[in-house]
Amino acid sequence: MAPLRIYDRRERLLVAAADTLSWPVAAVRRWRRPDVEGRPARVLCFRLERIGDLLMTLPALSELRAALPGASIDLVVGSWNRDIAALIPGIDRIETLDAAWLTRSGDGLGTMALVRSAAAWRARGYDLAINFEPDIRTNLALAAAGARRTAGFVSGGGGAFLDCALEFEPRAHTAANGVRLIRTVLSLDEGPIPAGRLEIPEASRAEATRLLQPLGDAVKIGIHVSGGRAIKQWPEDRFREVAAALVRDRSAAIVLTGTPAERSQIAIVRDALPPGRVLDLSEGASLATVAAVLHQLDLLVTGDTGPMHLASAVGTPIVSVFGPSDPVRYAPLGLRDLVVRVDLPCSPCNRIRLPPARCVGHTPDCLARVETAAVLQAIDDVLGARG
Repeated sequence: MAPLRIYDRRERLLVAAADTLSWPVAAVRRWRRPDVEGRPARVLCFRLERIGDLLMTLPALSELRAALPGASIDLVVGSWNRDIAALIPGIDRIETLDAAWLTRSGDGLGTMALVRSAAAWRARGYDLAINFEPDIRTNLALAAAGARRTAGFVSGGGGAFLDCALEFEPRAHTAANGVRLIRTVLSLDEGPIPAGRLEIPEASRAEATRLLQPLGDAVKIGIHVSGGRAIKQWPEDRFREVAAALVRDRSAAIVLTGTPAERSQIAIVRDALPPGRVLDLSEGASLATVAAVLHQLDLLVTGDTGPMHLASAVGTPIVSVFGPSDPVRYAPLGLRDLVVRVDLPCSPCNRIRLPPARCVGHTPDCLARVETAAVLQAIDDVLGARG
């Protein structure tokens, strides 16, 4: 049995106990299963987590489509990712399942409700089902879909439900882990990680051009202020200092991204800038429009966030401030992208869901020590490389 990579001790013990109980059931399941021959014609993929997790799966989905050009590929995502999933090339059908532990409000489906929902798809006759997230609960739901063969990661438990079971490699990028899973289950050759890109509708491109038109020919730099979680939040006043310096010293125009729930954070930056030099997209622009706007920017400045991965998926250069998140696993992969961080003995701890007690209630040291000057230097480096 593979070691579990779950840092909460209580959760790890519960998953280990569930794994032990599940192996006899899995043995019966494998004994009754017919042999699988030939390339799969119908494939089901699970990626229920947040927007960044889905976007880091794009290279694996690209690899899957290239290997199975005639197959039908269905993708299951959280409802918050439906609009982005619709922009992924090569996907034939999108389903949504909201897991309770992934929703912001906690009102989604529990494990057994997920299992029942997935079991309703058994009649589709999937040849292969793939789970890109290491989680015993979604591995169980994956098995309930009744595919002739299942594949996924065992590091979060549930390996008994997988025919092709891999350990999630923590010292490899999340995108690389996904590609490795596809290559293993389909017996493909090794090679570079393929680019994962989104297809932006023409209407969204036109809307982005309209929104950006008042900013004229200035260098356009996006800033995403919110870190999504307090533990990943670089101070808002430092984003403000960066934006003000870009407008004052580099004649840049600033495009602010975010949601209506993040307006108070965005206002800290917006209200410090001249009205004619800033565009605020937090008033309800669709994700497709935001993707199209990001595609037309010269650069995005952000923390480790979903918009960072969205910018990466449309080819926009990125300067990203990292603190507790491990850049080895989550950094943008563009050739011109730069990560700004400080080296501390405790960083990156990667404890995002359960941060250390000493880092709760204030900006953790790994972010507090990232200075504005370092981010401005990285911006100059990236824009200089692009020029």
